[in-house]
Amino acid sequence: MTFLPLSPPGQTPLRVMTIAGSDSGGGAGIQADMRTFALLGIHGLVAVTAVTVQNSLGVKGFHEIPVDVIAGQITEVATDIGVQAAKTGMLASSEIIDTVAETWRSLDTGAPLVVDPVCASMHGDPLLHPSALNSLKDKLFPIATLVTPNLDEVRLLTGIEVVDDDSQRAAARELHALGPQWALVKGGHMRSSAHSPDLLFDGTDFHEFDSPRIDTGHDHGAGDTLAAATASALAHGYPVPDAVAFGKRWVTECLRAAYPLGHGHGPVSALFRLG
Repeated sequence: MTFLPLSPPGQTPLRVMTIAGSDSGGGAGIQADMRTFALLGIHGLVAVTAVTVQNSLGVKGFHEIPVDVIAGQITEVATDIGVQAAKTGMLASSEIIDTVAETWRSLDTGAPLVVDPVCASMHGDPLLHPSALNSLKDKLFPIATLVTPNLDEVRLLTGIEVVDDDSQRAAARELHALGPQWALVKGGHMRSSAHSPDLLFDGTDFHEFDSPRIDTGHDHGAGDTLAAATASALAHGYPVPDAVAFGKRWVTECLRAAYPLGHGHGPVSALFRLG
């Protein structure tokens, strides 16, 4: 695959902000985002929304960061350092979602915003209060450049169970109707398929992205990694379909390089060599 261009030594690189939770196991959340940013030549910025207590076996609990602290992190960084793109991850509650949406809207940066609507961990542990689904749909989706739900999140957001091409297209239409400029229905959880089909929709045209399904039990942080890589490409000015294509290629290589960790699921890994 072709990597993103690097800034010359001594020149300030592009900046991308992650607005997400911390993963104490280091596999997902802001840790996965910052790892992706760094390896793609991006200076990562952080607004921590929650601190999780988790390991390779699952999430044992989490603590939400006060909303004034979240708003302050976003505002102080964006007004001083500047951002060329941002992505969200775990937002935990309707209060946090409302705060992030209002703060981002008020800053009016013009930077693209990728919303990864994290609702639960890969183990099924809840990372979003059920009452917050409406805030996601009503407050955050309408200001998003791109939303990137997995199939479990698609079902929660639209009520559609994606099992084939037709239902995936129906889900993409329903997601786009919630207000984002683009909706990506990821097919990684479509276990019956030998491939991992992703579908992107802008309200008019569909774009299909496919890759072989990587046979690994270690895929912790895959969604975060794809969203972070896509946001990095958007910061470089890639059109959305090209940015998604880059993110898809990146996370596929990260899945190939995934490694075991602890006694449960290991993370995807960007520590790979090509050729």
